Order: sequence, then C-alpha cells, then structure tokens
Amino acid sequence: MVGVDVHKDTHTAVVVDQLGVRRAQRRVQATDAGHLELLAWVQGVGEEFAVAAGPEIEWAVEDCRHVSLRLERALLAAGQRVRRVPPKLMAGARSSAREFGKSDPIDATAIARAALREPDLPLAEHTPASRELKLLVDHREHLVAERTAMICRLRWHLHELDPGLERSIPARGLDKPTRLTALAALLPAEHPGLVGELAAELVADIAARTTRIRALEREIARRVAVLAPQLLELPGCGPLSAAKLLAETARPGRFRSEACFAMHAGVAPIPASSGRTDRHRLARGGNRQLNAALHRIALTQTRLPESLGRAYYDKRRARGDRHNDALRALKRRLARVVFNLLRQTEPTPTPAAA
Repeated sequence: MVGVDVHKDTHTAVVVDQLGVRRAQRRVQATDAGHLELLAWVQGVGEEFAVAAGPEIEWAVEDCRHVSLRLERALLAAGQRVRRVPPKLMAGARSSAREFGKSDPIDATAIARAALREPDLPLAEHTPASRELKLLVDHREHLVAERTAMICRLRWHLHELDPGLERSIPARGLDKPTRLTALAALLPAEHPGLVGELAAELVADIAARTTRIRALEREIARRVAVLAPQLLELPGCGPLSAAKLLAETARPGRFRSEACFAMHAGVAPIPASSGRTDRHRLARGGNRQLNAALHRIALTQTRLPESLGRAYYDKRRARGDRHNDALRALKRRLARVVFNLLRQTEPTPTPAAA
C-alpha cells in the first residue's frame, strides 16, 4: 500500500507492507513531472517493493479533492488503483499509532494504514459528466452564498434608510426580480446619498447573481434529465438534489455494495447499545453533501401523505422509534433506493479523477 499526503506544493508518499510497517518514503513536487517521478519511483523499486506492498499495488490518497485532483488523474491514467481516505479516518489512524507527532511522512503512513484497515473505502473515480455537474453545482452554491451575504448587507442599509421599507419586504423577498426592479427605481429617487448609492449597487449585484443562479439551475436540470431521469421520479427528489447525488456519487460501481454507499453517505446506522439498551444513533461522519441531499428528500417524503417514505416513517414511529430514529431509518432506506436507481443506467467510462 502506498499512502500519499497531498499538499499544494509537494506530495509525500510512504510505502507500507501488509502489516502497516513503513518501508520507504519519497517527496515529490505537486506537478505533472512530480507525479511521473512518483510513479517511476514506485515502479522502479522492483522486487523489494512487491514484497513490502503485496502482490497488488494500491494507492491511498487523503480525500482533499482540489489538492489531490491532478495526482489522482495521473495515477488513474497510468492504470493504478486509488482509494480515497477521509481526513477524519486518517486522523484517527494517526492518533492511535505509537509514533507521536505530526509530519507529512507520519500523515502518509496513517493514510496507508487507514486504507489497509478499511478495505471498503471507495475508489477514486469520476466520469467527465458527473465531474462537470459537480462544478456547476458547487458554482451555484458559491453564488447563492454570495447573494445571501449581499441580501443581509442590503437589509441593514434599507433599515438605516427607512425601517418601514425594510420591514415591508418578506424574509425571502429580496431575490425576486420584480422587487429588485422596484428597489432599483426607488432608491436613487427617494434616498440620495452614499447609503442609498451603496444599497442601489447591492440591488444590481443581487439581480445579476439571481440571473446567473437561475441560468445555472436550468443547465443543471437539463443535464440531470439526460444523465439520470430515474432520480427525478423519486418523490421529493428535485433537479438540485438529484444533481448533488450524481455529483458526489460519481460512479456507483466504485462502491462494493449499497451498504458501502450508505456508509460513505453517513446514513448507515451506528450502534449505540449498552447493557439492556439496544439502539442505533445517527451517523455524524461520511460525505455530508450526500447526507444533506438524502436528508432533504427524506424530510420532503415525510410531508407527502401518499408517498412510500411517509408510510415507512409512520411504520417506524408506530414501532416506538423517536423522530430522529425514524428519519435515520428512512434515510438509510433512501440510500438503498438511490444506489439502485443510479446503477440502472450506469455507464462504463474510462476512469478519471474527481
């Protein structure tokens, strides 16, 4: 196993044997030339490396997507098998080791040991279509966050100019084109001065962000309808939730089973039993983006009286489950449904890094 601690400037690789004992290490530059150097080093160790790492070489890379992206692409293009190790899992492996401290080689060793200990970690794979969808979804979320911050600043300016005007605007009313158009005409006419100018400038910026966000939403919906229309048939799953599921899952075939997918999404039940108490609790780990998408779908289904999700939720409540326990069970059930829906039309592309 080769564990790699990735950074913007350098990558540190450590070779461990099947018992997790460190055998060799190397630091390379985080460039295309450095990636080729790392591959050549691994391939050049020869028989000694084969004895240390086992019959099949696997790479374990800390899941820092923007930093590890180019390395993953280089490894996958060379036909290597790469697994992603969540940072929290790496930190747990490091804290449980007898070697104290923190350094790049120590982190790389912990990454390799975590991958050895958890053979069900997902492979680093991404289809070009889901990669582009993830870029669009992330860009939309960034624009929404920017718009929210602008709306907060605009409300304070409006409160300073005219508290009654600010109170007359509903909590979610400052992203509506008609209201923005009215404010753009009102502010210069009735509120001259610096505060009015700043408020008018924010109105224009919010309108521009809203236009771009809606264009992105249309493009995302179009791509989802092509990639996985079956997801849109799932009650409570709209284009944005479906896009999040597609973007974060990449290719469902990289998971060994739907149980591995549920664990990755953070919806697998976590035992919380002791003595005569036998129960499970909500998972707090996993991919929180996937978890949030499943959570939105689950909440929506509980509000749809005729949905299977509502029937399952009511069944769990009738058995004595608390709200959180019933919702956790519903999310776990939805993870199985989503995984099977994604596998219905799964393509078989050439692997590419996320």
